[in-house]
Amino acid sequence: MARFVVEGGNPLGGEFIPSGNKNEALPVLSACLLTREEVHLENLPDIGDVRSMLQLLEEIGAIVERIGPHEVKVKAQHIGATSLPKDVARGIRGSITLAAPLLARCGRTQFPQPGGDRIGRRRIDSHLLGFQQMGVHCSASADSFHLWCGQRLKGADILMDEASVTGTENLVMASVLAEGQTIIRNAACEPSVQQLCRFLNTLGAEIGGIGSNVLTIDGVEDLEGGTHRIAADYVEIGSVIGLAAVTGSDILIRDVPYEDLRMILYQFGRLGIDVTYTDGVLHVPPAQSLEVRPDILNGLVKIDDAPWPGFPADLTSIAVVIATQTRGSVMVFEKMYESRLFFVDRLIGMGANIILCDPHRAVIIGSTKLRGSVISSPDIRAGMALLIAALCATGESVIQNIEQIDRGYEKLDNRLRQLGAHIVRTDD
Repeated sequence: MARFVVEGGNPLGGEFIPSGNKNEALPVLSACLLTREEVHLENLPDIGDVRSMLQLLEEIGAIVERIGPHEVKVKAQHIGATSLPKDVARGIRGSITLAAPLLARCGRTQFPQPGGDRIGRRRIDSHLLGFQQMGVHCSASADSFHLWCGQRLKGADILMDEASVTGTENLVMASVLAEGQTIIRNAACEPSVQQLCRFLNTLGAEIGGIGSNVLTIDGVEDLEGGTHRIAADYVEIGSVIGLAAVTGSDILIRDVPYEDLRMILYQFGRLGIDVTYTDGVLHVPPAQSLEVRPDILNGLVKIDDAPWPGFPADLTSIAVVIATQTRGSVMVFEKMYESRLFFVDRLIGMGANIILCDPHRAVIIGSTKLRGSVISSPDIRAGMALLIAALCATGESVIQNIEQIDRGYEKLDNRLRQLGAHIVRTDD
């Protein structure tokens, strides 16, 4: 098992170029199965989850040509298997987005319970209920799902029971080759969903309402090939902004999709973080105030996640760490997952002053000096948060189970060392 050895307390400096968005890359790779023609993808993040998805595509029967670490060509002229191998599919949550393309192309699929971060219950009812309205039959057991349909999926007017991101992505992919029109109401509209829809439209799909919570899809007979570039990962950018602020660093972040960051920057601003943005470049200057800016009438600052365009759930762990270094009291309210905040016990062990009110709410009283510790990464985002804590702490920290971080952040230790971070990867 690999681990990071981190010497904290050192400011960083330099330029940071974000990787491609993991949450966009996985469904876009799945969508390559919807066409028999070749698809050329650029700016893929070279991370564990993407490598696992490429392996799944190959095992299904697609031809994957790896042009470079961030570029591939995929051609799924023939699909030889409709059952996903359990050992790989259980490792990543994104494997579930293969269900819709396999139903659309082959009329059936079998897949295990999807894996990914253990941050609470992650239901897939919204996927299955939508599929059923399009003519899909479902058989479920404790550890797998078997789906099948007739010759072609049928368009339907679908009201999703929750604004699930992967559920929306699956239903969009099921709809583009379905017979007739599909309307998806209460759809998620996160940037990854928008980018998937734009990508499919370049292949010949007819998707309207992109960016809203009502999508209208007119089914087509076939899709063509094409080229698509994965957008920069706004969650990674938000993580680096938080890292720069709490370590007193001077960092320029390039290739920034500013519209994807507006709510992130607003909420970080309430914690005393100020940045500047010009022509795709975001500057996090040193010596941030890091002082809570209370609400009107001195109300307690509460940062809570919400569906897009609200604050992303994937950044609540980062917000907790920032709050430990911010003067004042902050409540972080993570509504989506009942286990995501359980990582705060590691921060408390490092010296943070945190009250975990219940599985969804934590009150952080700052600022407190953190000290180095031996800690373990429970999931991708908590792993990044703990690494940020280690870099602003006094002394040495050891972060175990960093395979979780590698699943979502590309060669993070190398890229942070280029900014001056004292971080070493070792093997136990």
